[in-house]
Amino acid sequence: MTSVLQLNNLRKVYASTSGPFGLGKKQEVVAVDDVTLNLLPGRTFCLVGESGCGKTTIGRLAMQLTGPTAGEVILDGAKVDSRDKVALRAGRQKIQMVFQDPFACLNPRMTGSQIVGEPLDCLGLATGAARTKRISTLFDQVGLPRTFMDRRPREMSGGQRQRLGIARALAPAPKVIVADEAVAALDVSIRSQILNLLNEVQSKTQVAFLFISHDLSVVRYLADDVAVMYLGAVVETGTADQVFNAPAHPYTRALLASIPATHPSKRSTASGLTGEVPSPFAIPSGCRFRTRCPHATELCGIERPQLRHTGSGQSVACHYAETI
Repeated sequence: MTSVLQLNNLRKVYASTSGPFGLGKKQEVVAVDDVTLNLLPGRTFCLVGESGCGKTTIGRLAMQLTGPTAGEVILDGAKVDSRDKVALRAGRQKIQMVFQDPFACLNPRMTGSQIVGEPLDCLGLATGAARTKRISTLFDQVGLPRTFMDRRPREMSGGQRQRLGIARALAPAPKVIVADEAVAALDVSIRSQILNLLNEVQSKTQVAFLFISHDLSVVRYLADDVAVMYLGAVVETGTADQVFNAPAHPYTRALLASIPATHPSKRSTASGLTGEVPSPFAIPSGCRFRTRCPHATELCGIERPQLRHTGSGQSVACHYAETI
């Protein structure tokens, strides 16, 4: 199956200055370091990791909201470059985004129909009766009553606003949707409804989701494929079953051990994470997880492990994945 979105060797470096008023020493922050991902049609690829690991930056790079320092984004077989405005506009129809805050991302002055119809207007995809029919169909598809077409975001609940945001993302019939913490701001009961809605949308449209989340229970329910990130780099990738049932990287194991158990008999015996995430201004040499890893050796401080295939099927960046 051909990938609908390829992120090849992406690297993003931000310039920063220390001290008051930006007058101090100039420094560089490596937000994303040599990340390669492939999204297939009709599948959900989840990025997981602690806050600050680079998940959202990956989403922004995929959307070309910011350009990469190195690497490339291939969308539906064509390279997308934020500097090429013509190609970027053409690519906007194929990739859309669902944001974390369902209120801040919606124009409070617009009605529901205006919000959902905006991508159609900007991209010139539908006018007149065809536009109205498309908007009505989208409201039905995301489970919003058509009476909400005349309501503004402030007249809707959080879940209803997120449904509206999903309808807007679906309006140009994209091939990829980037969902950045799309259910993190919702109540637990509403969260499950939105996740079920995403599954229904995917089964009907075969859209690919790049789902960004720190909530492993959400990822376990929704994901087909998973990439675990730490300090800007991917440390493990595989199918959801591989990563959750047979984690190979110590960081992945620690993350899974941190999931609250629903019953005392199901509590994990593995130890959770200790210590703090190193500063992105001073990423450790060799393996960047070695300062928190109980299995680290002298080799881990000298040589950075590269992603490689293991016998269980997933790829892992660890020197001792088969023995620990």
